[in-house]
Amino acid sequence: MISNPGAVGERIGDGAVNYADLRDDELMDRVALQDLAAFEAIYDRFGDLVFSVAMRVVGDPSIAEDIAQDVFVRVWRRPELFDVKRGKFVTWLMSVTRNRSIDERRSRGRRLRHESLPSIDDEEEVIPSGNERDDPAVATVIADDRAAVRAAMEILPPEQKLAIHLAYFGGLTQQEVAERLGQPLGTVKTRIRLGMQKMRGALEAREGSYRGN
Repeated sequence: MISNPGAVGERIGDGAVNYADLRDDELMDRVALQDLAAFEAIYDRFGDLVFSVAMRVVGDPSIAEDIAQDVFVRVWRRPELFDVKRGKFVTWLMSVTRNRSIDERRSRGRRLRHESLPSIDDEEEVIPSGNERDDPAVATVIADDRAAVRAAMEILPPEQKLAIHLAYFGGLTQQEVAERLGQPLGTVKTRIRLGMQKMRGALEAREGSYRGN
């Protein structure tokens, strides 16, 4: 458990409330009121997931633990950043985790390379939009979407499938994907963009068919 996330607020939760039964957005409403019990429930529900996503990107357990702590401190201190109207809480949380992990990965890479390579901060588009269908990596960690994402991946041409796999499942930046494949950065960006558009269409068609039944 994260110790003393913000040194603010007391446990104000009603002892009769079963926090484990509350929806994510309901817990976040209580976190916004500095309900420590609600924050603990969020941490218990998603702590392992946040660590595993960070670990997948940075590959170092101690750094992944630091990232997970940073993410949950942000949840405690800035709960208003989550907007239920824009999507699921887990999608937002995974986006925050992945972005924080990529930032750390870039920072470590720059420290190792010093100034041997130019910065790519202005070139890359690595921040998910907040819509779970825009980020296959987020969809993958949502258990009920796994089969759909795999099926959507199968419709892609091999070059698009490989680029998306490296970028989202492999935790590489788009620049790193380009270097790995020996392709121009612009080509990789185009493949990823077109591939995700096709996947998004496939996922939307699947959801539409379910609603029609």
